Amino acid sequence: MGEEKRIERDSLGEVEVPREALWGAQTQRALLNFDLEGACTFPRVFIRALGLIKAACAKVNGELGLLDGERARAVSNAAEEVARGRWDGHFPVVIYQTGSGTSTNMNANEVIAHLASRMLKREGAVHPNDHVNMCQSSNDVIPSALHLSAYIETEEILLPGLERLARALEERAREHAGTVKTGRTHLMDALPVTLGQEIGAWAHQVRQGMERIQGTLPRLARLTLGGTAVGTGVNAHPEFGKRTIEKLARRTGLPLRETENHFAAQAAQDTAAELSGQLRATATALMKIADDLRWLNSGPIAGLGEIGLPAVQPGSSIMPGKVNPVICEAMMMVCARVIGNDLTVSIGNSRGNFQLNVMLPIIAHYLLESITLMGGAARVLAERAVKGFVVDRERIGRFLERNPILVTALNPLVGYDKAAEIAKRAYAEGRPVKEVAREMTDLSEEELDRILDPRHLTQGGVEDPLP
Repeated sequence: MGEEKRIERDSLGEVEVPREALWGAQTQRALLNFDLEGACTFPRVFIRALGLIKAACAKVNGELGLLDGERARAVSNAAEEVARGRWDGHFPVVIYQTGSGTSTNMNANEVIAHLASRMLKREGAVHPNDHVNMCQSSNDVIPSALHLSAYIETEEILLPGLERLARALEERAREHAGTVKTGRTHLMDALPVTLGQEIGAWAHQVRQGMERIQGTLPRLARLTLGGTAVGTGVNAHPEFGKRTIEKLARRTGLPLRETENHFAAQAAQDTAAELSGQLRATATALMKIADDLRWLNSGPIAGLGEIGLPAVQPGSSIMPGKVNPVICEAMMMVCARVIGNDLTVSIGNSRGNFQLNVMLPIIAHYLLESITLMGGAARVLAERAVKGFVVDRERIGRFLERNPILVTALNPLVGYDKAAEIAKRAYAEGRPVKEVAREMTDLSEEELDRILDPRHLTQGGVEDPLP
């Protein structure tokens, strides 16, 4: 922003601020205090939530007669501009700051006050604390922004991404409902399943993850605005919290409501930890799905090679023609990040000392990162891997024909030990189970065809040994 400076003042005295900056003294002190190389700032959706909150607060303060109409309109309009992202470059404070997020709350207050004063064409007409922060504290604004931003990002990014993945998997499962293949347990050949059943299980995992996440949303919708410093609501109008949250609900279309207990909502971030835990559980499911796809795609000669994932880029800088399952690997790395983020959120939530959690910024950042990353990765996996993979039915059929574990279907008729002998011989001689069973049992060709039909086994078929 250039080298020219202006002087800003706060309760600690004077501070030099870049002339073109919209922030003031407290933001500048935060920049000096938390000058950490490599540290990140709050994501866009969090600044959006802050702007929406400040706009609603100004409107309610105007309606309650606490803020004159001219200022209320100017503050609300300026806050809406912040919510829309027009001034994101003026939110430079990193997440490693005061644990309440006061530096970022004051960053918003100062930027909005500066913009509102400019709109009124009177320098200093709007004060960051007295007007923009009226009836508020960082201790109720930042937890509310955390909940609101997480709800917005879950609705707009995460759930749509997971929905696209679930639908893509369900479509492929229906397509391959009749494709019988070798099942595997412990990475070893097991009884047959259909490819549709295998893919359908993945789709169910994604759906369950969505259900778990959606189950947390009613608690995420509870905001603590109106609690101010410690939950008692000091310096706030008795109706302020409820009315502001109702206005936010109308503005966003989300089912927001005031928390039942401001003390708990400000002292702890249990709901954020709950949502993070649901994200972790979903990440473990997505990790398994992506890894299964990699295994099924492995080869093309020496691996399983049952499916071929879309070739989206060359796989090696030295091996010509090599193509790797890069989309699956990207998803797995996202899942690893989400699982790690959950530990950070959990540790952060445990630092709720008495009336305030003091790790709100990192809880917000890493929870939002997990939500956004997972939603985007799920969408990419659906579009660039699941929808386009091809199935090698011939290879699947060869594997299935020589699968010695098909002999399990003979257990009720010949006994476990006899079936084991047939399986060992079939494997040793590289012959189909049916050929060996024909030589080692008295069962007719018709009976063997019926009993060892892999399709029959995928439906749980079993022969009754009793006449």
